[in-house]
Amino acid sequence: MAATIAEAVRSALAQTVPCEIIVSDDSSGDASLDIVRQLLEGYDGPHRVQVRSTERNVGLCAHLNELAALASGDILVCFSGDDMSYPHRVERLAAVLDTDPQVQLVGSAVDDVDAQGREIAAGVRGLPSRIDQRWLLRRGKLAAVLGASMAMRRDLLTRMPPLRGVVEDNMLTLRAALVGSCACVPDALLAYRRHDANLGDWVFDRSTQGYAGFEQRQRRVLSMYRDIAADQNRCVSARTDIAEERRALGCELATMYDLEADMREAILDRPRRAWLGPLWRGLRTRGLRRKSAERALKLLLPRRWFGKSIRQG
Repeated sequence: MAATIAEAVRSALAQTVPCEIIVSDDSSGDASLDIVRQLLEGYDGPHRVQVRSTERNVGLCAHLNELAALASGDILVCFSGDDMSYPHRVERLAAVLDTDPQVQLVGSAVDDVDAQGREIAAGVRGLPSRIDQRWLLRRGKLAAVLGASMAMRRDLLTRMPPLRGVVEDNMLTLRAALVGSCACVPDALLAYRRHDANLGDWVFDRSTQGYAGFEQRQRRVLSMYRDIAADQNRCVSARTDIAEERRALGCELATMYDLEADMREAILDRPRRAWLGPLWRGLRTRGLRRKSAERALKLLLPRRWFGKSIRQG
């Protein structure tokens, strides 16, 4: 993030409420830390700032575990090294969490911008103002609050098992819904930079054409969904203090993610007749019916056509 980190840090320093700011580099090996140290030299503003690095590259989820243990506040606000937060972002997100103790995590809409910061689309990627377990089950599409826009209660990391996996958005959304609810501010509170190194674009990468690209994408996505399901099951098992109804809904959400992975895996690795079980379960699962019906059409197509005739995320 050497090309964008200075702009990201300046946007953190511009926040309208005093913050504890931890600028943490996940052993990236580029010039990011030097750029940040130079930028902060002589800083005497309202924020308490520290700069640090992991001992080795650990990945996004393990990095968040480290930061949650370091932070002293009860609310964590995520600032990505390639995005630009608007000055009232922390104030607006913290106000939602302060107002409603039921809300465990809050995100916002964002303005999509390109690598040079030019606007692509304004006020996108938002979700309804209130999200709970039942909404997530009804909605399907395995929706989540955008990780780059999140603020959360630190308990989602410190009172739950450590995050494991590659992508944090869905895991944290399901954790928040398990113990309370999620919220989303309709206004765009940051410029979300779209470029080739976006984590989400890597997972759903379509740059490789044909079946090879299709298979690569499916294996990345199904592995991510397995991680999300496993995380939710770990949290349900660990938090025996949560109401039984919530724990049951958490298990149902985990099953939905596992089933989505089962369907993708069956299409890649199993004979056609072995697709029928996962597809039938998908057709009977709220939130997965449309995707399952689309996949059933693939029974009529040779595998080599996948990624050409039918586009699937």
